[in-house]
Amino acid sequence: MTTQEITQLSTESQIKSGHDTLCGSLDNNSLGKKDNGRQDAAPTLENEKNFSVVNNLTEHLEAVLFLSGEGVETKDLAAKFNVREKEVVEAFKTLQAKYSGDCGIHLIKYRNSWQFSTNPKYAERVAEILNPIRTKNLTKTALETLAIIAYKQPITRTEVDDIRGVDSAYGVQILTQNNLIEVVGRKDTIGKPLLYATTDEFLKRFELESIDNLPAYEDLLEKIKVIHTQGVELYAAENR
Repeated sequence: MTTQEITQLSTESQIKSGHDTLCGSLDNNSLGKKDNGRQDAAPTLENEKNFSVVNNLTEHLEAVLFLSGEGVETKDLAAKFNVREKEVVEAFKTLQAKYSGDCGIHLIKYRNSWQFSTNPKYAERVAEILNPIRTKNLTKTALETLAIIAYKQPITRTEVDDIRGVDSAYGVQILTQNNLIEVVGRKDTIGKPLLYATTDEFLKRFELESIDNLPAYEDLLEKIKVIHTQGVELYAAENR
C-alpha cells in the first residue's frame, strides 16, 4: 500500500469518526431535551389550583339539592365548594345509591345537572293526594306569592319560600301560566335559580300604571284577603 493510499484511508477514518461523534452528540442532546421537557413540563391548572378538603361533602350536596328544588350543575357546585368536579360526581353517585329503588325520592342527572325528583313509581298516587289539597289552597298560595314577588322583584322561588315559610312552587307555576309573573333572568348564585317579576298583565289586573304605583303593602294584603275569601266561598259552593 502506497503512502498516498494510507493517508487517504486515515483521512476517511477521521471523517467518519468525527461524523459519528457529532451525530451521537446531537442525538444525545435531542434526547436530553425531550427528557427534560417531560420532567420540566408545566403543571396543569388543576395541579396548580389549591383545592379545599370539605368534610361531609356528600351531606352538604344533599342539603343544597334539597333546598334548591331545581337542577344544579356539577361545575357550579365544584366551584362553590372549591373541590374537583370528580369529587362532586363521586359524592352524587353515593347519593344515587341512597335515593333509588323503592325510595320515594330519586336523584336524577340531566345535562350534567343534578336534581331530586319524585319516584315515578308513586307519581300517580301522589298526584291523587296532592291535587285536591293544591286546588283548595290555590287562591291563597297564588295571591300570597304574587304579593311577595310584586314587592321583592326580581326574586327567586326559594326566596319566596323563605318569606312564606312553605313551598311556593305550585303558586309560581299557576301565576306563570296566567301570565301574572314571568322569568326575567337568573341569580348569580349556586345553581343559578330563576328570577321572577310581575308582568304587564299584573299591572292591568290591579289597575296600575307601573310598579312604582303599587299600593302600600298592608293595602295589598287587605285586597288579597278579600280575593281569597271570595275564592274559598267559590270553592265551597262548587263542592257542596
